[in-house]
Formats: sequence, C-alpha cells, structure tokens
Amino acid sequence: MNSIDEKLRPILAEVHRRNAGEDEFLQAVHEVLESLGRVVAKHPHYLEKALIERICEPERQIIFRIPWVDDKGQVQINRGFRVQFNSALGPYKGGMRFHPSVNVGIIKFLGFEQTFKNALTGLPIGGGKGGSDFDPKGRSDGEIMRFCQSLMTELHRHLGEQTDVPAGDIGVSGREIGYMFGQYKRLNNRFEAGVLTGKALAFGGSRARTEATGYGNTYFVRAMLQTMGTDFDGKKVVVSGSGNVAIYTIEKVQAFGGKVIACSDSSGYVVDDSGIDLDLLKEIKEVRRERIGEYVKRRGEGAHFIPTSKGEIWDVPCDVAMPSATQNELSGKGAAALIRNGVIAVGEGANMPSTPEAIKAFQEAGVKFAPGKAANAGGVATSALEMQQNASRDSWSFEQTEERLAKIMRDIHDTCATTADEYGAPGDYVLGANIAGFVRVAEAMDMQGVI
Repeated sequence: MNSIDEKLRPILAEVHRRNAGEDEFLQAVHEVLESLGRVVAKHPHYLEKALIERICEPERQIIFRIPWVDDKGQVQINRGFRVQFNSALGPYKGGMRFHPSVNVGIIKFLGFEQTFKNALTGLPIGGGKGGSDFDPKGRSDGEIMRFCQSLMTELHRHLGEQTDVPAGDIGVSGREIGYMFGQYKRLNNRFEAGVLTGKALAFGGSRARTEATGYGNTYFVRAMLQTMGTDFDGKKVVVSGSGNVAIYTIEKVQAFGGKVIACSDSSGYVVDDSGIDLDLLKEIKEVRRERIGEYVKRRGEGAHFIPTSKGEIWDVPCDVAMPSATQNELSGKGAAALIRNGVIAVGEGANMPSTPEAIKAFQEAGVKFAPGKAANAGGVATSALEMQQNASRDSWSFEQTEERLAKIMRDIHDTCATTADEYGAPGDYVLGANIAGFVRVAEAMDMQGVI
C-alpha cells in the first residue's frame, strides 16, 4: 500500500475489508488508486463527495443458478453472474465469460476495468461484466444451446438496450450470443437487436466486430511506436493466446509489416521463425478447434512447440510483446526475460494480463507499456458502434466500421498521452488511462447526484 497516496489508503483498506479474498478485483482497484493521488490533490472534491468509494462499489451484483440437462439426460448446475458496475455514462456494457475459473471476484475485476475502458472510448456506455463457471469445451451444440437458454431465462429480466447490453468474452462467441439472443427474444416477445452485441451479421451484427479487439490493440501499439519514431514494419512480435483477440492481432500486425513469430494456448506455445502462418492458425483454432501443438505438425520444418512445463512464450526474443490470453499471464519473471531480450513495447490485448511486478519492470526499463483498459478497448468500442447501427436500423461496411475503430483507438492513445503529460508523468500510459477514465466517470456521477 506504500505506493498509494496517504489520502487514499483508508479507501483502499475499506475496499479490502468489504471484498476479502477477491484478489483480481483488489489488484485492479489498487492499480487505479495508485494513479489517483495527483488527481485528488488537484480536485479535492472527488474525496469530499466520496466519488472514489462510490466508483469502487458496483451498482448491482446478480448471482443466480443455471440448471440444464446434458446429452446423457443428466441435470447439471452452474452458477451465473452479472455485475452491473457503473451506469454514469450509459447502459452497462461488457462481455459474458464462460470458463471454470469464473467467480464473483473475477467478474467484479472485469466490470471495474470495463467501466474505465468504456469511458476512454468517448462513447455513451457504462461498465458491466458477467459470465458463468460453465466450461464449453467438449460440449455439443445442443448442450451449449440448452445452457445458454437456461442462463437467459434468469438474466433476461436484468437486461435491455437502455439498461444492460452483454457481449462475448472467453468461451462466448457468435454461437453463444445467438442462442442467448434467441431466448431473450422468445421471453420478451420483441426483436430488441441492441440488447446483445457480437451478433451474426444475419440478425444485426456489425462488420469488423470479430476483428475489433485485436485490430484495436494493434492500432494503439502502432501509435505508441510512432511516438518513438518507428512502426511495426520489420519488427519481431510475440502474441500470447490463439483465440479471437490473438488471431486478429496477428492479422493486423502482419498487415502493418511486422513478423509474428510466436503464439500460444494453455498447453504451450509455438515458435515459427519464418512468421506465423495465419491461415493455418485459423484452420486449427477457428475451424478444427485443436490445440496449438497441431500447428507444428501441419507446418513442418521451421516451427517448434514448447509445452507449458518447459517455459513461457515470454522467453522468445522479440521487439514487441502483445499479451492477449488472460489475466496475470505475464509475470515479473516474464517481463525480465522480455527486457533482457530487447523488447521496446508491450500492448495488452487481454484484460490485466500483466502483474503489477511486470508493469513496474517495464516502466523502470523504459519500455513503452499500453494497459489493457486503453489498448484493448477496440472490442467494446465496435460493440457500441453495433448498438448505434441497431438503433438506426442500419448496417455499415467493413471499411467504414474499421475507419471509425482506427480513429477511436488513435483518440484513446492521444487522450492517455495528453493526460499523462498534464499530470506530470509523460509517457506513462497506465497513469494517463487511469486518470482519464476515472475523471470522465467521476464527473458524470457528480453531476447526477448521490445515487
């Protein structure tokens, strides 16, 4: 707690008391409060009106049972969550995550981060997050449909295009969104297109939404590199993960002239010195849904696989690292390896993938570091654009949507950089993102009274 301004320490202590055991949420709160000492010195009314305490407490937390029947006729029980964190700027907006690790602390951390991320986009959306400890791996389409229908049977009463708009996240893609939307429509007897985003194009989805988080992260890191007088062209890049965010990060890095030489999944990572074959990776992960080791078998000479037990993807020398898998995947040890091997920039495609020790190491070494709440905001920004298209019964071209996305990401980069300069920490994108996001939310809350 020593890095926290003394005026904020009682607030953090109370957050710890009220949320004991929720490590990821407490980590996220600590990371934001580290940046706010300079803010409360300049704007003491944030303390006087308890705006920080209010922002750290979700407006609503929903936990519910999800009973469903598997293909063998056995009744299964999962737990569902939706944390509606903050609606000062607009309806709650944030994804649904289906993974065995999901618990209320993880959903609260994601909702807290989402609040500031959404604020940085400049679009009228609040922050929320949800999910379940359901594991979709190995489940049939029928099982996933029945699970999604059961989940939505409870959750639908808390949603609405002016209230709360979920989207996808880990374990939730277009298939799951479709099943949830169908059940919502059935229960509410209306086609409310804007109630879920990440939909298929056939019923109101947005072009470029699939690519948006990975593309957006790449646009942000490119803008950061350009402040150093360089670009992706000719750079060696490592991207952790091999899901949606990682795949489309790789695609856009390659379009900008970078060479992605490694990617991963939970079983290990592959290194391909000639550059990742994106078509092959998409075939393995998006079509065949196989483990990353299959890439080496099909790619042949020049590629090799290292299992998780034998090392980390961060051991691979690179110019740019883009963690795009899950929270806390990049530790202080991994950061030290990247720094030792000459990394110059890191852009977070996942939510809070770098531990506090890793972030500190990068900053002390002068490595440009883009925090997830800024760098991966492209996904939710394009979801908000999907809501805009739904509201106007319109559908934009891929090029039109990507152009809007690129501008939003440049604006987020510039906002973070300008805010860091204003508060006496030039080049500190973490501080810039935290302060800019916080101020936008806090000012809106202040104007709306004590609610």
